[in-house]
Amino acid sequence: MLTGLSIESHHLVLDRRGSTVWDIVTGSGRYALKLGYPVAATPEWPGQHWTAFAPGREAAVLAHLDTQHVASGYWEQGTWNIQPWHEGPDLQHLWTHSRTDGTPPDLQTAMECAGALADLHKAGWAHGDVQPAHFLIGPDRTHLIDLALAHGKPVPEAVDFPFKGCLVHYEAPEISAAVLDEGHAVPSPAADVYGLGATLLMAATGKRAVIYPDDAPRPAQRAAIVAGNRRAVTMPGPMGPLVVEMLRYAPQDRPTITESVCTLAELA
Repeated sequence: MLTGLSIESHHLVLDRRGSTVWDIVTGSGRYALKLGYPVAATPEWPGQHWTAFAPGREAAVLAHLDTQHVASGYWEQGTWNIQPWHEGPDLQHLWTHSRTDGTPPDLQTAMECAGALADLHKAGWAHGDVQPAHFLIGPDRTHLIDLALAHGKPVPEAVDFPFKGCLVHYEAPEISAAVLDEGHAVPSPAADVYGLGATLLMAATGKRAVIYPDDAPRPAQRAAIVAGNRRAVTMPGPMGPLVVEMLRYAPQDRPTITESVCTLAELA
């Protein structure tokens, strides 16, 4: 299937609509392997053909960022990429204690997550899919992963596709509005800041920033976001006021990611 690759061992890490992620070991080390494939429509979900090209697009973004040891190509159902393996739990798992016993979330970890996003913005990219699972808290640094939806610089037309929004729990109002009105949107640093605020809130409290039924269809969820059907931010510890600012409805009212990092550094 992946011609020319010598994989000594492999372990399935994630199987979701449109992709699988594998922990693999090759002769040169340990890596993450992503396989993309199209998703057929069901009564509950629309079809997703762009997912087949997502690993190829992510590889192009990683190449712009001068990430080492990245390879990519095509297979029978779509594209694949190989990228560095990062150790460590994601933010949602790391802050389980905050959600279960009300322990204030760790400010240093929050600052590292914000710093990883700030580095991406400084490189000229908006992530487009900020969520707790995409921050891996490693022993040496925090990594921001899953860059297939990132925008900022050109990528090959063969693997490019319109941005149709992200996991709506972390989607900024302006992104939801554009997706509802036009069917697509453009990721921005300000929308990423909103996503980070929603990420910190979810990881620390288990609560979404916006109130809507769990089983509501995507358009209804986005309509609730656009309507500003917000939940009051109640977080243990001193981080709550910053999260409130990050979740401001209007993009221009939110702090920049650099300002957010500085505030977290002062709090820590």
